[in-house]
Amino acid sequence: MKKIKQVIPAQEVNMGGHIIDQPLPAQGVERVDPFLLIHHWKSELPGGQKESEVGVGPHPHRGFSPVTFIFKGSITHRDSLGNEAVVSDGGTQWMFAGKGVTHSERFGKELPQTGGELEFIQFWVNAPREHKLAAPFYQPISLEETPLVEDEKSKVWVVSGEYKNVKGVAPTYSPQLLLRGEIQAEGIINIPVSESYNAILYLLDGEASVDGQTLQAKDMAIFENNNEPIEITANKDTRFILLSGEPIGEPVASYGPFVMTNQTEIMEAIRDAQMGKMGVLIEEFS
Repeated sequence: MKKIKQVIPAQEVNMGGHIIDQPLPAQGVERVDPFLLIHHWKSELPGGQKESEVGVGPHPHRGFSPVTFIFKGSITHRDSLGNEAVVSDGGTQWMFAGKGVTHSERFGKELPQTGGELEFIQFWVNAPREHKLAAPFYQPISLEETPLVEDEKSKVWVVSGEYKNVKGVAPTYSPQLLLRGEIQAEGIINIPVSESYNAILYLLDGEASVDGQTLQAKDMAIFENNNEPIEITANKDTRFILLSGEPIGEPVASYGPFVMTNQTEIMEAIRDAQMGKMGVLIEEFS
């Protein structure tokens, strides 16, 4: 079985007044190439709010893919390319920022008004330098559009890459295997991961035994690179994500919403955003 290199409990961080769990980056681990950041948001919306009052307003990105897995509730995506879509429980918001795009991430129209649970994970996936200035695109993926591998005690949704001869639909600029899963107590699954891939396992909740270690809710395990599968035994009902991919192996320079390969490119990104070259998004709320 694939060996665990390190286990990192998520740290609570303040993002614009919201307390969220952040397993990556962590102290001593700036990134796990090609993955740059993981944020886990779980909260109860009180209700009585307008859509325009919650979520994240228009902001630019360049050079990578900000990806959101929605677990409970819904998120509305709008961008300067003219896209608008609402993705709910079990779906994925997949955006490639490329040379630059401005977008907003609001919570589904009814959720702010009625209140209720909202849970999602956003992670950032780096792009190789040769693609960083490619045309941006957006792809919403619903639960129904996400391929499912199911047995008696587990469900694994394949967002990108291939698992048990089932292929995900999310497009990536470097080879990746991106999964989201649920395992009932005493269930066991084995996930083959290429020896060349870096791999991260993060538990949203529950408890699991992996490589002889017990992982708790909000733990992130980083694995050694070998050709063995990752074996997960659920001690309790457990939800997880697996992010794995071929390392890009290039320098990373980042500043706020921009991820490039050097400081000059970052300065160009800031300039282009200020000049409106990453598009303009004027939100309209019904």
